[in-house]
Amino acid sequence: MSERARPAVNLNEIDPRVFPATAERCTGCHQLKLNGIPAIKLTDRFGTPLYVLDEDVARSRAREARKALQSEFARIGSDATVYYAGKAFLSTAVVRWMADEGLNVDVASGGELAVALAAGLAPERIGFHGNNKSEAEIAEAVAAGVGTIVIDSEQEIARVAAAAAEAGRIQRVRLRVNSGVHASTHDFLATAHEDQKFGLPLERAVELVGRIAESDALEFVGLHCHIGSQIFATDGFRESARRLLGVYPALGELLGRPVPELNLGGGFGIAYTPAQAADAPEIRAVARELADIVAETCAEAGIAVPKLAFEPGRSIIGPAGVTLYTVGTTKAVALSGTESVEEQLDGVFDERLYVSVDGGMSDNLRPALYGADYHVRIANRESDAPPALARVVGKHCESGDIVVQRDLLPGDVAPGDLLAVAATGAYCWSMSSNYNYVPRPPVVAISDGQARLIVRGETIEELVAKSVLEGEPDAEPVALGRAKRD
Repeated sequence: MSERARPAVNLNEIDPRVFPATAERCTGCHQLKLNGIPAIKLTDRFGTPLYVLDEDVARSRAREARKALQSEFARIGSDATVYYAGKAFLSTAVVRWMADEGLNVDVASGGELAVALAAGLAPERIGFHGNNKSEAEIAEAVAAGVGTIVIDSEQEIARVAAAAAEAGRIQRVRLRVNSGVHASTHDFLATAHEDQKFGLPLERAVELVGRIAESDALEFVGLHCHIGSQIFATDGFRESARRLLGVYPALGELLGRPVPELNLGGGFGIAYTPAQAADAPEIRAVARELADIVAETCAEAGIAVPKLAFEPGRSIIGPAGVTLYTVGTTKAVALSGTESVEEQLDGVFDERLYVSVDGGMSDNLRPALYGADYHVRIANRESDAPPALARVVGKHCESGDIVVQRDLLPGDVAPGDLLAVAATGAYCWSMSSNYNYVPRPPVVAISDGQARLIVRGETIEELVAKSVLEGEPDAEPVALGRAKRD
């Protein structure tokens, strides 16, 4: 890198807009501390890679979201129910945190339902999503007493009705529709446009709600729409609410009563990097705008404001998470030619430093899946070395195995250093895999200077034990077809 282009940036700073609010650089030891615990103490005890979740931050963000949404909708004469979107990260401990803070929980599979129930959550506080819920999952949810099931296809109307009739229950349901609003996000994260797997066309809402109303075993409580994830602006919510509430008068006439609820989903974005921090939405401002949007739209439609429901996940658990890695190797790669010189992060660089760590796409798939970016800092020490344009990569057999696309690290980053990647609480553990037979890391919760295991990590021995050797009882051949003839 040329001297003239050296960025003026503090590579030891722990940015509170991206790292958990309790994270700091220790003034005495110069190490990263998470909720009062030096990161190196966590990795000495639990190893790396290691997912760390700050319980105090997660609880605080859950509490703030609930209070903001409920107070703003109370201001317009309504109320709001907040569901924690379990797909972001779910464990029995996290379910209990959310329940303690007054949130319900949204699940999207039989497995997630089982975790919520195992945590002791009252089933009426569970919402069940999914575009392909099996008949067994539906029956299980109905029998458990799940509060609401989100109907995502025509076939599910009959399936849920049959399960409810069999259980002798009246099952509350929502109908998921696509408003046609395209959230300003990655295509894979935009979920309300017409050509995709979730939901049903909004123009069929009256017809389908009519079919739901024909069943004595179903109670229709409202429409549901989720326009996408990692959304920074409220414009999409405004238009989606306008379109959904536009059909509420017709639905009320069909039912002979007002539709009591409207679920606008979640998708509130967070800052993964300092560059995103200025644009990341603040929940109190979002709640205020959403309440105003709904009040205005209901007034235009001439209907009472229904009760609202929301499903934040990433915005609650994402900023509470940090992943710790150990550096294995580094290598500098020249960016030759004018077209290859990278102008990023307040500087011009003619080489990129590849920093390989002991995890990768098996513990954070988002960069490979979405091109997502993250922010990284050295956790075990400070450094006054000149900055290097760094790409943190994993150990897997894919060139797309990237943890941090681009960031500045001290040029003396070396094997054995401990790296901390911020904002990894959402969709990292939940999307993790065993690619290349790499075990999934454990998850540790920290609170008030203490750490405890909330999800056990895996071992290579456990992974190998899943392979069935010839001669073992499970490997006994089973005749399922015609034998080959000579």
